[in-house]
Amino acid sequence: MKLHDLLDSNSFAPRHISFGDEAALLKALGEKNMEEFISNTVPQSIRMPSELDLPKALSETEALAKLKETASKNLIAKSYIGLGYYPTRMPNVILRNVLENPGWYTAYTPYQAEIAQGRLEALLNFQQMTIDLTGLPVAGASLLDEATAAAEAMAMAKRVGKVKSDKFFVDDRVLPQTLDVMKTRAKYFGFELVVGDAKKAGNGKTEYFGALLQYVGKDGDVFDLKTRIAKLKDKGTVVAVAADIMSLVLLKSPGEIGADIALGSTQRFGIPMGFGGPHAAYFAFKDEYKRSAPGRIIGVSKDTSGKPALRMALSTREQHIRREKATSNICTAQALLANLAGMYAVYHGPQGLKRIAERIHVLASAFGNLLADAGLELVYDTYFDTVAVDLKDKTRADEVFYTAQKWGYNLRRVSDTVIAVAFHEESERGELAVLYALFTGKEQVLLENDVTGRLKKSLLRKDDILTHEVFNRYHTEHEMLRYLKKLEDRDLAMNRSMISLGSCTMKLNATSEMLPVTWPEFANIHPFAPLNQVQGYMEMLGGLKAQLKAITGFDEISIQPNSGAQGEYTGLLSIRRYHEADGAAGRDVCLIPQSAHGTNPATAAMLGMKVVVVKTDERGNVDVADLKAKAEQYRDTLGALMITYPSTHGVYEEGIRDICKIIHDNGGQVYMDGANMNAQVGIMQPAEVGADVLHMNLHKTFCIPHGGGGPGMGCIGLKAHLAPFAPSHTVTPVAGATEGMGAVAAAPYGSASILPITWMYITMMGKQGMKQATEWALLNANYVAKQLGEDYPILYTGKNGRVAHECIVDLRPLKAESGITETDIAKRLMDYGFHAPTVSFPVAGTLMIEPTESESKAELDRFIAALKSIRREVQKVQDGVWPKDDNPLVNAPHTAADLTKEWMHPYSREEAVFPLPYVREHKFWPSVNRVDDVYGDRNLICTCPPVEAYED
Repeated sequence: MKLHDLLDSNSFAPRHISFGDEAALLKALGEKNMEEFISNTVPQSIRMPSELDLPKALSETEALAKLKETASKNLIAKSYIGLGYYPTRMPNVILRNVLENPGWYTAYTPYQAEIAQGRLEALLNFQQMTIDLTGLPVAGASLLDEATAAAEAMAMAKRVGKVKSDKFFVDDRVLPQTLDVMKTRAKYFGFELVVGDAKKAGNGKTEYFGALLQYVGKDGDVFDLKTRIAKLKDKGTVVAVAADIMSLVLLKSPGEIGADIALGSTQRFGIPMGFGGPHAAYFAFKDEYKRSAPGRIIGVSKDTSGKPALRMALSTREQHIRREKATSNICTAQALLANLAGMYAVYHGPQGLKRIAERIHVLASAFGNLLADAGLELVYDTYFDTVAVDLKDKTRADEVFYTAQKWGYNLRRVSDTVIAVAFHEESERGELAVLYALFTGKEQVLLENDVTGRLKKSLLRKDDILTHEVFNRYHTEHEMLRYLKKLEDRDLAMNRSMISLGSCTMKLNATSEMLPVTWPEFANIHPFAPLNQVQGYMEMLGGLKAQLKAITGFDEISIQPNSGAQGEYTGLLSIRRYHEADGAAGRDVCLIPQSAHGTNPATAAMLGMKVVVVKTDERGNVDVADLKAKAEQYRDTLGALMITYPSTHGVYEEGIRDICKIIHDNGGQVYMDGANMNAQVGIMQPAEVGADVLHMNLHKTFCIPHGGGGPGMGCIGLKAHLAPFAPSHTVTPVAGATEGMGAVAAAPYGSASILPITWMYITMMGKQGMKQATEWALLNANYVAKQLGEDYPILYTGKNGRVAHECIVDLRPLKAESGITETDIAKRLMDYGFHAPTVSFPVAGTLMIEPTESESKAELDRFIAALKSIRREVQKVQDGVWPKDDNPLVNAPHTAADLTKEWMHPYSREEAVFPLPYVREHKFWPSVNRVDDVYGDRNLICTCPPVEAYED
């Protein structure tokens, strides 16, 4: 035994990758060793010239210890900053059974509704909560954050409104980060933002297509917006209200005061501040706007047996349909965070929420009353939770502000003399006494039992909220626990079986990577905390940026974009800003291959670019001749090429260097979509082959879990000439960013609290493990392609007949011969215990399969066996053994309830639900039969149905 081997800290990679399967996989492909396989799969022309410049791997224990030491450099102060972020208490039953539970955080977006009924119900609860609190009839299943939700409301107002003006009114009381993001978006939409006094909104002759008003202003004031909203609407303005979700428990709803759209953050509903995210934004609107809504809506439909069933509704609103006509490129939402916020409302119920909201308001009111009694001046007499105090003297304000920090309290400096104190769910009586002493110098505070509230009765809501049974039933922990378990059991997540989604890279989210997310040192930090209190975060972020630079070859990394679509937007935004600074603002043509993700043309359109589509050839590659012709045709106005690499068809294009050169020769920049980075790391570097900017889906390649449809992180890599044009932030400037570069997300570093996941992954894999991850992703994909190729055509292949990290199975010939569709096969896979691969993307009538590196050969073989068995079932339909309209495929999925009914099918119960021996041992029962999508779209209901509707 060798001591070196025993002391080797590279212990994590073998847990992430099944190294023991290497020989069998290579043998199946006819390869001698991994080096030969990679040489036969990856074009030599793109191979990186040197090894990854990363340290050797640390063990799980070592990595956690190192990160804990870094995290300890963050100072957890008592945060009274407010400004959209507040300390909260996540109920432990939700913390343990949702946030820390892989049954919830490893699930995919619920495109396959029949095996996602649990989280669809949780998201429907979120929508019902939003509808109740906003007083508007339709709500979505979450957006990224309050600032981007406000920008989406602006785009929606233009889309649905009748006013021809390009002016949009913004209340000067909006959160500064919201205004920052709106300015960024408005510029390229061609909108003119007019920031003004909300109390005068609607006066004068100026016409606005839309307006945004803040309900609870950034400094705490509250006034009745009803008159202002009415004046704006009289002129045809579409009015959006950004409202504090906790305040809406007490205040009249936006719907009651006349708003057309309501939006805001749900962070206050139990979600940690996390240095800025992730936090789900809510978004509600009038019924007539539903087909123009950004993001996702969960709808109530029915299955083939007539049972109520949930699904993602109105899918035609998605950007992959609208492409360059889209006004939104929303792809990733914040599903996991929406589930958490919704469950917070379920657990507390209307009475519990009211108690929390009243407690916050009473503490703030008591504090204001005490200060007023002590002779201090309050800036506003009417407020919900934030007390703004004018100390009339800068020196005195300095003393209060900095003494507070010494005592462990963070307050907000509004101006030279004004300080704001924002109360929250975790505020205590003792803290109020400390704050009183800070402002008055008096250590004793006598708090009366009867406190006069600061909200006028005319502002308070009189209607009941959260009346549905789901919010009035699960208030004991054992009832809540059982409810969460019931929903979890209705979902197929990665804790049950592989999810082989092409382009979505569903890989292991290791426990050691997830643990730091809930550490207080990361979870309980305000995004606008003083820099000297967040040194641990800055060190971790700096280390992560260094890791990503080494992997990609770029000179700079921007961590702000909090989704893949936001990463796209930010990358293209940096290119647009670069051209403008270079005196070439007219470079607004964006070349996009036919095979691109739908978000690509949507993003280009959002940035005011003209989309020109480039052809692809019969092998799925970019048609270089067509690209060259169009680049030269638009050489004076060419802004960028958006290209996915390896291609969306799962193939390494050998001409990528030439493609980049053609664009550069004609004055453009190359944006590379990083959706397929799992085929790059350690083998090639995007910057080295010619890309100028790349977005990285950390929720794909770098192990942040999908969470049932979000959170995501889409940070971008930039070459040096583009680096000055990355986003900064108006409240807390981003380290190294150029002043004046507007933000793309509400927080300076996006969803910072999930970034330790990626830091841990890269640290534990090290230089060798990161390369091995790519090698095994390629190996597994080619093994699957080879095995399935015996039964199904593989649509595209590259060098030596190899695919990259994913393969496309062409079902079109089978469909033509048998009538069995790709949807039938996707649904039938559920009976075998698998989530379907990506259906009909990028080619209609296909399945795109990506097994990733973290699946073992045994699991791959189970999946392959399922698809081979399904092929035999299709043959029975072709041979007439089973009728085309009554067979296990068209009737899939089958539920347990089906077995209790009279069986009239030409196939047996056994064939229906236990089609292979392994299924009996590992059976997952879909809770509903096939969902009727058309019925759900024609009869849209996005609120919780009565419980009786679910009863047989």
